[in-house]
Amino acid sequence: MSKNAHLTLQGRATISAGISQGLPFSKIGAELGKDPGTISKEVKLHRTAIETGSYGRGFNPCIHRNDCEKTYVCKNCYSNGRKCRFCKECIKHCEDFEEDECPRLSKPPYVCNGCKDRQKCTLRKFVYSPVRADNAYKTTLSENRKGFAIDPEELERINQIISPLVKNGQSIHHICMSNSDELMCSEKTLYNLLNAGMFDADKMDCPRIVRMRPRKKEPNIKIDRNCYKGRTYADFQQFMSDNPDVPFVQIDSVIGRKGGKVLLTVFFPTCNFLLAFLRDHNTARSVLNVFNDLYTLLGRETYCRLFPVILTDRGSEISDPVPIEKDKDGELRSLVFYCNPSAPYQKGGIEVAHELVRRILPKGTSFDNLQQEDIDLMLSHINSYKREKLNSRSANQLFSFLYGDDILLKLNIREIEPNDIVLAPKLLKK
Repeated sequence: MSKNAHLTLQGRATISAGISQGLPFSKIGAELGKDPGTISKEVKLHRTAIETGSYGRGFNPCIHRNDCEKTYVCKNCYSNGRKCRFCKECIKHCEDFEEDECPRLSKPPYVCNGCKDRQKCTLRKFVYSPVRADNAYKTTLSENRKGFAIDPEELERINQIISPLVKNGQSIHHICMSNSDELMCSEKTLYNLLNAGMFDADKMDCPRIVRMRPRKKEPNIKIDRNCYKGRTYADFQQFMSDNPDVPFVQIDSVIGRKGGKVLLTVFFPTCNFLLAFLRDHNTARSVLNVFNDLYTLLGRETYCRLFPVILTDRGSEISDPVPIEKDKDGELRSLVFYCNPSAPYQKGGIEVAHELVRRILPKGTSFDNLQQEDIDLMLSHINSYKREKLNSRSANQLFSFLYGDDILLKLNIREIEPNDIVLAPKLLKK
């Protein structure tokens, strides 16, 4: 293996095998033609934490686990009165919990691969998997090669300069030349951000851009490479495990004619209730505007009750989570989590709900002639549809039971008589 080449799956498998055999990093590095520090960094960066116990004992990393005499720490104990030290759930509820860490993990090899005591250990373990490490590396490499990073505060600062001048008819080139000291970014960057819909001004406000034939592929703009940090699907699962009573919604986009209007859909898994909002362009700013409008319409208390947790895919229109999570005063209002790449099944509820949307708006249908009132009518019919899995009730009925009729009125959703429901394109024919 050449000295400067990136590690491959085969190289990572060699590292895993070497650790299991108890070889030092220096010997593993010599076999791969790598510095021992490179092997050390690779293992620490891509090791994975697992929560498993030992034979006859569940996962319990509490420092008091060997002499704890507590029972019934959980409100609903399913252990039949056994001591809590034998239960993996008590650590989530016990106020005296203090995690114990294996001292071997603070020094090479930093993982439990090859550890002789692994099968009888109940502490949190770290393992190095070559397949997981290689997949994580490829994901990071792909994301780092996409677009560029710019934090929300910097984007808003540039927006305040660019948008008023573009709306006054000025070209990006003129603005860039006249305000180079304030903008501190290239003309190409400004065009990319404008084309991606990151400014209040739209590219249609630029006469020359309107006349030019668009390129076949729009630039893939990423607001912040670190937007997934702490917001992965694994983080979502952990949060929901720690907070099982907190509801969540799934969001996605439904595309009409390419380049035309699109829908932002919001799905409530607890009651199969679906919302949709018409947007002129599939941009991050248009998504933010939807949530800001809902926040204003519903008020903080109701909004936080409906949208405490948001699960979405990794589309570019949801690549700026911070403004969605916080209101204009910086107060937290929601938490945003992302599904894994190419894993639509992780938000399967909304994918199934889209089948009802497509009965009325088949693929390839243009949304350009529709208004939000048309979308509200469509949703009223969809949410009034009785389903067997809802015990022959409609999503409207369940949503009303959980949240109240007044919220439905604010969202312009009404109950349609069963025999008047239309789930076909003729519903919105004009």
